[in-house]
Amino acid sequence: MDVTRILARYLVNSSWADIPERVRHEAARALLNFMGCAIGASRHETVDNTLAAIKPFAGPPQASVLGRPERLDILNAALVNGISAHVFDFDDTHARAIHPSAPVLPALLAFAEWRKITGAELIHAFVLGVEAEERVGLSVFPEHYEAGWHITGTAGVFGSAAGAGKLLGLDEQKMAWALGIAATQSSGLQEMFGSMCKSLHPGRAAQGGLTAALLAANGFTSSERAIEAPRGFARVLSTKFDPKVITEGLGSRYELMSNMYKPYACGLVVHAAIDGCIELSRENSLAPEAIEAIELTVSPLVTRLTGNPDPQTGLEGKFSVYHAVCAAIVHGAAGEAQFSDACVRDPRVAALRKRVSLREDAAIGRTEARVNIRARDGRTFARHVEHALGTLARPMSDADLEAKFTALAQELLPAAQIAEIIGLCWKVAGLEDAGAVARAAATRA
Repeated sequence: MDVTRILARYLVNSSWADIPERVRHEAARALLNFMGCAIGASRHETVDNTLAAIKPFAGPPQASVLGRPERLDILNAALVNGISAHVFDFDDTHARAIHPSAPVLPALLAFAEWRKITGAELIHAFVLGVEAEERVGLSVFPEHYEAGWHITGTAGVFGSAAGAGKLLGLDEQKMAWALGIAATQSSGLQEMFGSMCKSLHPGRAAQGGLTAALLAANGFTSSERAIEAPRGFARVLSTKFDPKVITEGLGSRYELMSNMYKPYACGLVVHAAIDGCIELSRENSLAPEAIEAIELTVSPLVTRLTGNPDPQTGLEGKFSVYHAVCAAIVHGAAGEAQFSDACVRDPRVAALRKRVSLREDAAIGRTEARVNIRARDGRTFARHVEHALGTLARPMSDADLEAKFTALAQELLPAAQIAEIIGLCWKVAGLEDAGAVARAAATRA
């Protein structure tokens, strides 16, 4: 089956009229969530370090760095905004795999400032980009992920290539080349979780995919079977490649409709445990010092990804279920402040972490948890969280996403600018100039 060619043909032939209204609205939700995450993290040390490294070599000031005054060439703007959108680990997540927006939207927003496009064109390209990255990634999932690849990086580059290729008006031949150029740049290792490199993965995916589309537009060739060939992406990185995952239902089923948004600034797999701990501590007025023990029954995936009992930095704390639940109990929240270096080293949080134990249960889902808390006075409290807040079964509302955006942006932007960006995101499909969204997020200092 010529999977690469079939996917390229679909991307080229898709029209705006084909995109259902519910999918368009979901794209606006994803855009709002993305903007909040990118702006909120724009002054993070990871972003500062990135800019210090690349600014001396950047090209003409074509596109905004969201939440900052700097402007960079579109390739480096895509890189920085992709890093910024993911560094808090607060960005959206597909119900099965991949953070879909951080690898795609930075490329498309940078493009929109460089070459004027409408909001409808931006949203259409984004929907198609998500479709490409999710289908390619899921065609090798879960084996690919279980082997240690970070699928947001490895599959995300296909999404930015597809979206940027659509905006460039590539024909079927050149779109197939763009997907192939993306495939040969695919990378991202789970070993990097807890370090600055994790957010580099979607940043490089955004930059690499945009590069792939630009190269293809100028006649740069690649294999036309880059996904399915014996030595192509899918068969090199998985022994269980299923081409039908990519080709079946194209144009009738949209992967964006399986998008989820995080209420907590850490990996989705620990959200159910956070839910249970916050609920029990609030309902029973449990002070951290009154807790004798916390037992969490979780999926083995939780232990594998977040089993660090003694994190030393905020980034490491995002990959510690021990820290996540204890910070949530101590502070009654699990926002970005609870995953700072200071919170990880907070004596109250550190002391409570020592009283947490994990029990694995293969029957527990990755967004499910059982929480048992034993108080020092002998009382016990239990909660089964079947579906974490933010999952498809308990989705965040539009108002929730506005509140999340505001909380992330309010220390950097005035209220009027926050309101402007929220308004632009909700009406993006009707904008004559999609670049207005990115420009609205720039600051003077």
